[in-house]
Amino acid sequence: MKPVPRRLLLAVAPGLALALWALLGAGLFHASLPLGLRGGLAAALGPALQASGAILFGWWLAGAALAGWAAARLHARHVEAPARLADAARLLADNADAPRLEAAGAPALAALADAVNRLADQRQTLRTDMARLVAEAQQKVAQERDQLGALMAELRQSVVVCNLDGRILLYNDHARGLFHRVSGGQLAGGAEAIGLGRSIHAVIDRALIDHARETVDRHIARGEAAVSAQFVTTTPTGSLLHVVLAPVRPQAGAISGYVLLLDDITQDYAAQSRRDRRLTELTEASRASLANMQAALDMLDYPDLEPAERDGFHAIVRDEVAAMGQRLAAMTADASQEILTRWPLQEMLGDDLLAAAAQHVLAQTGRVAKVESADGGLWLRLDSFSLIQALGALAGQLAGPQGMPPLTLRLAPAATPGWAHLDLVWPLDAASGAHGIADANARDIAERHGGELWLEQDRPAGLSFFRFLLPTASAGPEAEALEPRPEFYDFDLFAASDSSRSLDDQPLERLSYTVFDTETTGLNPAQGDEIIQIGALRILNGKMLRGERFDQLVDPGREIPPESIPYHGIRPEMVQGQPRIAAVLPAFHSYASDTVLVGHNVAFDMRFLQMKEAATGLRFDQPVLDTLLLASIAQPHEPSHSLEAIAARLGVEITQRHNALSDALVTAEVFLRLLPLLKARGIVTLGQAREAAEHSYYARLRY
Repeated sequence: MKPVPRRLLLAVAPGLALALWALLGAGLFHASLPLGLRGGLAAALGPALQASGAILFGWWLAGAALAGWAAARLHARHVEAPARLADAARLLADNADAPRLEAAGAPALAALADAVNRLADQRQTLRTDMARLVAEAQQKVAQERDQLGALMAELRQSVVVCNLDGRILLYNDHARGLFHRVSGGQLAGGAEAIGLGRSIHAVIDRALIDHARETVDRHIARGEAAVSAQFVTTTPTGSLLHVVLAPVRPQAGAISGYVLLLDDITQDYAAQSRRDRRLTELTEASRASLANMQAALDMLDYPDLEPAERDGFHAIVRDEVAAMGQRLAAMTADASQEILTRWPLQEMLGDDLLAAAAQHVLAQTGRVAKVESADGGLWLRLDSFSLIQALGALAGQLAGPQGMPPLTLRLAPAATPGWAHLDLVWPLDAASGAHGIADANARDIAERHGGELWLEQDRPAGLSFFRFLLPTASAGPEAEALEPRPEFYDFDLFAASDSSRSLDDQPLERLSYTVFDTETTGLNPAQGDEIIQIGALRILNGKMLRGERFDQLVDPGREIPPESIPYHGIRPEMVQGQPRIAAVLPAFHSYASDTVLVGHNVAFDMRFLQMKEAATGLRFDQPVLDTLLLASIAQPHEPSHSLEAIAARLGVEITQRHNALSDALVTAEVFLRLLPLLKARGIVTLGQAREAAEHSYYARLRY
């Protein structure tokens, strides 16, 4: 039966039942009258009704109750049950992991649910087979992608790739670390300065990039093959970045994006400035010294000078010459040190250096060198290749009449902090004194490290050794370790520009989202309740960027009510020393910029943000979606739309509730699983989702 006739029948059926019940009651009442009164029914009706009114009213009341019960049973059996079965079937059609159907009501519905479950099982089998075939077909692509990831991870150059809108679609850990340093560390909440889908213009001025792109376009217009542009920019912390911009041209003449190669030249620029300043100071001081010496020499030409005066002028010349010599020596020493520190040095674990040096000595001399390390966690800053070559050359010089003496390589921290001793040791009487002369190349290598090389003897121990003084490193190649970031590229961002059309016209799966949640001291911001935690993560092209999350406790500047602690688990001591909301909101505003905000019952959270607009000058004016409203649209016949109920229906596991970041993670999972259900109802764009949400019953709630 079609839905409209069936619903019409169900609506008319209670009325027909009541009419039949009334006719039956009237017939029984008429039959109960005496035969003499049936002919004069009109005259006798009044007294009869008075006598049987209670019975007739009870009869009709029972009939109305029976009709209502029958209508409710009919509605539940033939309207509600099929509707809920349809909702569950749509969910199963879009989510293979959803629970199988359990139909309540007519036997036909149970049979239908069983048939749908069998079809779902068959589809799951087919999808599993298809997924296996697709995985096999994409194996080569996956290998190339992994090779790209490995290459990007190992590059020492900071690399960022953007589309034409400036959206970041690829970056490596060195770029992440670079912006981490030049931005003065992480933003509040652990958010990084850059991330997938975020705008590079947040850290590099748009005008600089636009100018570089115009330069590249002119080179391309002239037909040049290899084109690039470069510029220098400053960061808010005062660091200087040297940026090289090169176009991405998948097809001849069509630019789809650009590559940025970045270097922090702050130290190099400071060193150059120091050199220029020293040269200027030397020039000015030397000019004064030369003037003084010239004046003294002129006076010495006079023959009638007294001996004391002549000695005084000679002293002026000697003092000025000595002062000039000291200035030149100081400048030479500083310049030599800067030249040495500019040599490319790498950070290496001391034990690894000893192992590599011992292997090289064995290859050069045929003698196994013993290895001794006083500190297994000692890191060095060095040119490992040249240093190991120097050790091999020194070991080769030690061969005497009795052949090569036994050798030992040992490493220990020096008495001076920041330095270590690397020794090549042999028995004191095993080699002649001539063998203890270090060649000039080895000394140059030591000086290249800013250290020294000398020959030393320990007569009580009966040992001779060459000793290198080498600089140490603080904690390995990344002294400021950063959390590994699995999501580092998304080439789908090469697609059409987001700014080329209205956000409302864009498909939901192509938008960027910030899914967030807050924990507060209470429920009424107008009465002084404050945010005590903000948790968020981003969704880009349908993927959750779990590594690019925002999680920040906030000092509310007021007491946390004890009765609220069991709900959010945030105790007063946990927020002590945390930033205030005035410092956290700018960081969160930057993190969520150019994205659609998503939350569950998000009107509550937005009210807290809106209450801070006047104090911070920040407005969160981007589009907002609410998973509570979207769930009520996608599954309108479900009795509950709490986050727990929706997550249970969609198969989303909840590990922890009423923690801002945990709730944001659950909300993000729920949102992604609602998208196919909305699409099945014809809601595919942001504008359609917002319009449908405005007509939801729950949209009437206000905070």
